[in-house]
Amino acid sequence: MARKLLLFALVLAAPQAALADDASYCAELSALYRRYLGTVGERSFPDATAATAMDQCEKGNYAQGIPPLEKKLRDARFTLPKRS
Repeated sequence: MARKLLLFALVLAAPQAALADDASYCAELSALYRRYLGTVGERSFPDATAATAMDQCEKGNYAQGIPPLEKKLRDARFTLPKRS
């Protein structure tokens, strides 16, 4: 019985840990994009796809935010940060 409870607790905890990892990864991708690709001179001009992706990250929709940001950064020949 104790073994089943432990397994159940681990199953419930795993998605929370994954969400926290996705949140930090999405934030890191957004920061990289903003810092290196989202500025022209002294003004910030992210393209529409990147702006939408960053907005999705801020709203917690990591599955919609991460792939476009990864693509934008890879296309610009950035090495993506390690994902936890």
